[in-house]
Amino acid sequence: MMRRLIPRGLSSWATVRLLRRGQQVWHSRCLVTSQSKETTSFALNLFKGETRTEEIFPFPEVLSDDQKETLRLLADPTAKFFEQVNDASRNDTDEKVSEHVLDQLKDLGAFGMQVPSEYGGIGLTNTQYARMGEVMGGYDLGLGILLGAHQSIGYKGILLYGTEEQKKKYLPKVSTGQWIAAYCLTEPGSGSDAQSIRARATLSDDGKHYVLNGSKIWISNGSIADLFTVFAQTPQIDKTTGETKDKITAFIVEKSFPGVSTGPPEPKMGIKASPTAEVFFDNAKIPIENVLLGPGAGFKIAMNILNNGRFGMAAAMTGCMKSLVKRAVEHASTRVQFGSHLDTYGTIQDKIARMAIKLYVTESMAFMISGNMDRGVQEFQLEAAISKIYGSEAAWSVADECIQLHGGMGYMKSAGLERVLLMNAFNCMEEWDI
Repeated sequence: MMRRLIPRGLSSWATVRLLRRGQQVWHSRCLVTSQSKETTSFALNLFKGETRTEEIFPFPEVLSDDQKETLRLLADPTAKFFEQVNDASRNDTDEKVSEHVLDQLKDLGAFGMQVPSEYGGIGLTNTQYARMGEVMGGYDLGLGILLGAHQSIGYKGILLYGTEEQKKKYLPKVSTGQWIAAYCLTEPGSGSDAQSIRARATLSDDGKHYVLNGSKIWISNGSIADLFTVFAQTPQIDKTTGETKDKITAFIVEKSFPGVSTGPPEPKMGIKASPTAEVFFDNAKIPIENVLLGPGAGFKIAMNILNNGRFGMAAAMTGCMKSLVKRAVEHASTRVQFGSHLDTYGTIQDKIARMAIKLYVTESMAFMISGNMDRGVQEFQLEAAISKIYGSEAAWSVADECIQLHGGMGYMKSAGLERVLLMNAFNCMEEWDI
């Protein structure tokens, strides 16, 4: 029965991942109490064999007229910037984004889109942010990953769980792009199994700081970041048993702290404009005021940061697929073979129709989730996971179909489709390190 409830189009591996995620979420809820609180989550209820539609029908419309106008004033200049200033192909070839481009993005407010204005950001809602992610995804996924790693996960922990002092100290720097942020969870021996991380922090004898040791790998923005959200094991005393057990704690770590260093950018298949590097901690002293939410709360923070950012992946994939469908349609309507335009042949029409279907589904999920988040829905983690898995695999499929539709021309590097395909290979794997 479970397999019949999974959306068609998901690969078998994606289905397994989704089933495991759903079972973990539902089991964790049931373990809290024998009388688990009733949920209106559409996806969670599917795993109970029930259908609740109040979060999906009617489709959430959450933007006021003023918010729509704000979005228009932001989206149009951003699209113009990506068309006239940013060069995605050059970013990929150079394996970096020029300071000139980054400085103009800072002027556009692109580094602090969801940070409240009192901390230097522009205070977008989740739905507005999704739309901006869609715009960026349509032009340059590599640069989009750089910006997403910075704000969707890099400093999101401070935004969600930071104290007023932490927010005042750090958000003005990261929201303006003065500092770049990164999220440090994955380790050489810990991929999807986040609980098994081995980086360790111990409280100093005077109780004023933690001493952090360990390393993190495949950190987006790792080589250029000034601020890291770092997760490490810390010894915690169980109040019930009195035993000391390791629990994950989240830390705000500045690159300037002694003992913090980074490796060079890693060579990658795609998303080359987004630097990925290893980060090292050698007896790094972290002030106790840089702990997020409290000792032992790190795993909750890590998972909620990821849950809060996944809808942005679906939005970026929407933009990417819109660009690919547009290119496919333009080529099919102008290329002539056997005396007719390609778009007159049924096989080509079928390809474009399937591309459009996957785009429509992904876009619908992205804005349904962001809309529900904006109206206060708390349990959206499974819907976000579904949108990330389906959207990334849909974008890969659409990129592949677009290349096929272009024939030999699509295989040429000059077409730019190879770059998009390889970027989408990353999106299929992101947050699923094995």
